[in-house]
Amino acid sequence: MNKSENLERFLSDGGPRLMFHGAAGEVTGSMHLLRVHGQTVAMDCGLYQGRRNDSNEKNLSFPLPAGEIDELLLSHAHIDHSGNIPQLVKRGFAGRIFATSATADLCKIMLADSGHIQEEDAAYWNRKRAADPSEYIQPLYTVEDATAAMKQFQHIDYGQKFCFDGGTCATFIEAGHILGSACILIELASQARGDKPIRLLYTGDLGRFDMPILRDPTNPLPEVDYLITESTYANRQHHNPTDMKARLATVINETVARGGKVIIPSFSVGRTQNVTYYLAQALAEGLIEPLPIFVDSPLSTNATEVFKNHSECYDENARDFWLQQGDLFGNGVISYVTDAAESKGLNSLKKPHVIIASSGMCEAGRILHHLKNNVWNEANTICVVGFMAQHTLGRRIVERREELKIFGRVYPLMARVEILNGFSAHADAPAFAKMLSPLAAKLKAAFVVHGEGPQPLAMQKLLENAGCPAVHIPSPGDVFEL
Repeated sequence: MNKSENLERFLSDGGPRLMFHGAAGEVTGSMHLLRVHGQTVAMDCGLYQGRRNDSNEKNLSFPLPAGEIDELLLSHAHIDHSGNIPQLVKRGFAGRIFATSATADLCKIMLADSGHIQEEDAAYWNRKRAADPSEYIQPLYTVEDATAAMKQFQHIDYGQKFCFDGGTCATFIEAGHILGSACILIELASQARGDKPIRLLYTGDLGRFDMPILRDPTNPLPEVDYLITESTYANRQHHNPTDMKARLATVINETVARGGKVIIPSFSVGRTQNVTYYLAQALAEGLIEPLPIFVDSPLSTNATEVFKNHSECYDENARDFWLQQGDLFGNGVISYVTDAAESKGLNSLKKPHVIIASSGMCEAGRILHHLKNNVWNEANTICVVGFMAQHTLGRRIVERREELKIFGRVYPLMARVEILNGFSAHADAPAFAKMLSPLAAKLKAAFVVHGEGPQPLAMQKLLENAGCPAVHIPSPGDVFEL
């Protein structure tokens, strides 16, 4: 069945159905659609991240005209789940965007930052790479577009049921992934009087237990008829998150002993705050000696302020440290760099220090300058604390390629590469089993998304072994009746 036939089937009269668009067989660009009682409800609207040509084509393609989507449910603020919202609004989406308060506050800074990056990338390309005006490109959206999109956000508390036209209701449930992240429970009212509602759970990105700062994911999850689950790390087990503070301290101490620098590519939201929280604790506990530590990212700085304003999301340990220290994120011992000139000045520092810079996959931002100036020195360490998607510079660093192309020039990778995957904010195989296996036997069907290669297959096997009667791995455009 081709794309137009799938869309016709999705929009036709009849019972509720799902159509999968982004992050089906991939790990970025999340967008899934629900059709119920003549309404189309989107779950997430993320930016696809990868090769420029592939990214532009996918990010400019919505499964149906934006104005025909009625409502949007947002699981969390990460750009691969929220980053295409400004374009959706720009192209005619006029509905409400439902999100937790923390998610909305993070989106306010993250979407504007994304718009700024889009503008800068387009300007750079047009100035440096385009041979003539016929090759000019336009930004996907601008800062102004991102600001306009925020007017459509509706702040919803965890556990607060909210409803749309036609009797469809939803509830946000703590996902424990990043600040404000939620699983979304959707209840579809039956048109036949007396019938029970159909219950659907979209996990968004599930978090982990015993991670720093945030509350654990909700467990047990509510029983439902249908499940849409991510599968990013369904085929592996992370290192224990409680070991990460000691391992991070070891990496820093060993690099300092060599007279080197520690460069940490880090997502601005969630990962940077986890790393700075552990560094603040390590300094307080004497695990590392005081040294210059820089968070080089305006977005990370702004996101940290949002974290400070949402202490309702903290777990008990974070609350205790906050009460003892007055701050979770190294106030007075960690420097937050926003000025571009100050950022460039970090490259002239000779003594050992730590730089945490965005972006996490090393595809844009200030991290590129720090990598360019440091990957060739074997005294330095590149400390990877997050997932690196295929076709990104970050993945090539993880693979320890002998040479790296940065800003069009080739540099030898001589620095040490340390991978601390215990910082991952995604559930791993044991966590998935703990949360999803109890639901499996009572499901009518499950749909596995947000994974690539063996990951969806591992989740499919997990759910089938736990008793789920039908587990689908959808492709973009696939439609399923509920």
